[in-house]
Amino acid sequence: MSVSGPPPAPLHAELALGPEGGAAYWLTASDGVRIRAGVWPSGEKGTVLLFPGRTEYVEKYGLGAADLRARGYATVVIDWRGQGLADRLLPDRMLGHVAQFQDYQRDVQAVLQMAQRLGLPEPYYLISHSMGGAIALRSLMQGLPVKAAVFSAPMWGIAMKAWLRPFVPQVTRVSGWLGQANRLAPSTSAKSYVLETGFGGNVLTTDPEMWQYMKRQMVERPELALGGPSIAWLATALAECRDLALRPSPDYPALTALGTAEKVVDVAPIHLRMARWRGGRLALYERAEHEVPMETPMHRTRFYDEAAALFDAHR
Repeated sequence: MSVSGPPPAPLHAELALGPEGGAAYWLTASDGVRIRAGVWPSGEKGTVLLFPGRTEYVEKYGLGAADLRARGYATVVIDWRGQGLADRLLPDRMLGHVAQFQDYQRDVQAVLQMAQRLGLPEPYYLISHSMGGAIALRSLMQGLPVKAAVFSAPMWGIAMKAWLRPFVPQVTRVSGWLGQANRLAPSTSAKSYVLETGFGGNVLTTDPEMWQYMKRQMVERPELALGGPSIAWLATALAECRDLALRPSPDYPALTALGTAEKVVDVAPIHLRMARWRGGRLALYERAEHEVPMETPMHRTRFYDEAAALFDAHR
């Protein structure tokens, strides 16, 4: 790999527990927003572009990068705008925000250019989780140069109580008229979910060790933490989900992992899309919660084995 590259950024390796040789870089998107990318560069089979979910950050996927390294793949992880160590877009840095969902594609392009500039091993592959799954699907529809894609609980819809769903468009619309779109979305918290919630009853993982892994990162590096989304983020995210639902699946081999205990994203759009995705497959993980890559060792091993098998089949 070439040693030249963009400006170095912090990488908290002692918390990430990723493979040796990791580094992080500052990148500037086309609209001037600074984001961060973490790179674990060794992998004779290619490089996985890893698109995290909302509130997530590079270090959270250090163990995942180790799993991918063991299967022959290098890894790149993105700090999306508004989270991790990337530029926060509102004065209240705990409030998750983006002006429009398409802006995340600027981050994708910046990371893709970095991977090419650094000479990371090709071909490229894609793993995405939750919100990253919506960004990933849009990227694939726009021709992202990867050979195959794996989704974990993709946010192709947002889970919410049935009685609340009809009121959300009205709330977001009125909030915009009143100049309140940058306020915290109703029923969400301005605090980090991992710090505010105990392990028992959490909706992310059933594995106590992975829960402690995430919690330690939040405790020792609170600058990585993020709370709930802004009303504006909710509005543009729902609009993106609606638009994606109207479009056919892109022509890529794809695998979607979904826990049967999923409570964060709406599962109906996932089942509907994967049933019609030519070259796509839905893999259900019994009793797994939202974060399949952060689940029990059995589920984690299966997830990365199945991802690597898909990638290996499309070299």
